[in-house]
Amino acid sequence: MIQGTGSDVGKSLIVAGLARAFARRGLRVRPFKPQNMSNNAAVTQDGGEIGRAQALQARAAGVAPSVHMNPVLLKPQSETGSQVVVQGRMVATVKARDYQAWKPRLMASVIESFRRLGAEADLVLVEGAGSASEVNLRAGDIANMGFARATGTPVVLVGDIDRGGVIASLVGTKAVIDHEDAAMIRGFLVNRFRGDPSLFADGMALISGRTGWEALGLIPHFPDAARLPAEDVLGLKGSAGGATIVAVPVLPRIANFDDLDPLRAEPGLSVVLVHPGTPIPGDAALVLLPGSKTTIDDLDFLRAQGWDIDIRAHRRRGGRVLGLCGGYQMLGQTLSDPHGIEGAPRTVAGLGLLDVETVMTPLKRLEAVQGTSLPDGLPFAGYEMHVGDTAGPDAAHPLLRFADGRPDGAVSADGLVAGTYVHGLFADDRQRAAWLARLGSAATGASYEAGIEAALDGLARHIEAHVDCDRLLALAGQAPAA
Repeated sequence: MIQGTGSDVGKSLIVAGLARAFARRGLRVRPFKPQNMSNNAAVTQDGGEIGRAQALQARAAGVAPSVHMNPVLLKPQSETGSQVVVQGRMVATVKARDYQAWKPRLMASVIESFRRLGAEADLVLVEGAGSASEVNLRAGDIANMGFARATGTPVVLVGDIDRGGVIASLVGTKAVIDHEDAAMIRGFLVNRFRGDPSLFADGMALISGRTGWEALGLIPHFPDAARLPAEDVLGLKGSAGGATIVAVPVLPRIANFDDLDPLRAEPGLSVVLVHPGTPIPGDAALVLLPGSKTTIDDLDFLRAQGWDIDIRAHRRRGGRVLGLCGGYQMLGQTLSDPHGIEGAPRTVAGLGLLDVETVMTPLKRLEAVQGTSLPDGLPFAGYEMHVGDTAGPDAAHPLLRFADGRPDGAVSADGLVAGTYVHGLFADDRQRAAWLARLGSAATGASYEAGIEAALDGLARHIEAHVDCDRLLALAGQAPAA
């Protein structure tokens, strides 16, 4: 089990790299994260949803993603509450304080999923969540030491030297967790090192001496990590250098933001993340409204920033606007939530750039889709993950048509404003090239998916060069049967 001294120390990518490395050795590898908190989710073949990081780790292992790889997924809807998804399906919306009482009930599902994966694998790589030293949340824990202790899974602790204080964070973890939890930790890794590794040899020895844990590797910074989908909003980045600007308002509950990754990889584009208090650039070729976990609240936030005024001005200048999923819903005339799916029932005015209306519904659509884009007849592949039905005059001019004949999305009469429920559209090389052509830019012609595979292969080589992978396998063999 790979745990961390904090969030965003690199646990997800280390597990992905190990998964690819051990799979290339011929082992049947499965990734597993007992509890994840993220609005960046993926659809599985078994019709559920899991954290995007576990889908990437499954890809690294060469297997299809399954709901059992992330049996508990928390999708934040506010500063204090989240949807709870168990084995791929939403079961409740709870406040953070109330969730502490939920956790013990969820351990049975976590262990069931873990055992399912273990039955089909030679090696299960488990990723912890957040920090191993959050002793205030230790009671009923299912994400870190609670899981490790319940299943007898040995732990390797990761610290991030790039953020500073790595010695204190690793030694401090030993100081604050209880003795039995500390005994589960067999070794440690220091991640994102820059410079001459010999200069930190004394640091590695000091950590080992203070903790009694084995030093298993000092991992240098891996630049190609930027090519791989980030797990949470901490990893959300723009890109610079291209003459054509795509402006993306950063919403508080932005979801499935890996939709932006293929655009960031295009050197002809600059993906500008528009943060609160900053206007949308007047020279943008495209304003892209991303997905949202709480569409109505994020629309309120968008208006509070004055971005609605910027978007309308952009549209009057002949600029293009594209809404993805929740962003599509915002573009319509009204959004109605009669069942209180996102909070108190209410109806609000949309941005009015598409002549459609959206009604939130309890049924959530989760499925992989493919079909044809109607403006150009090009094939596409992606996935749906949304609640709500959208209809209206502009929906009579859909953006896409699925292989089963269903239309999706809407296009304005002049063709400058469009929306769709399909995620992953830009990962399709054909669609990305077509959109860049509309913006007056040219795609590189490189395969985005091939680039992901190359980055995973490079990550595996990087991990193998700097981590004692043979020792990790030996430690895994010490784990008693769950």
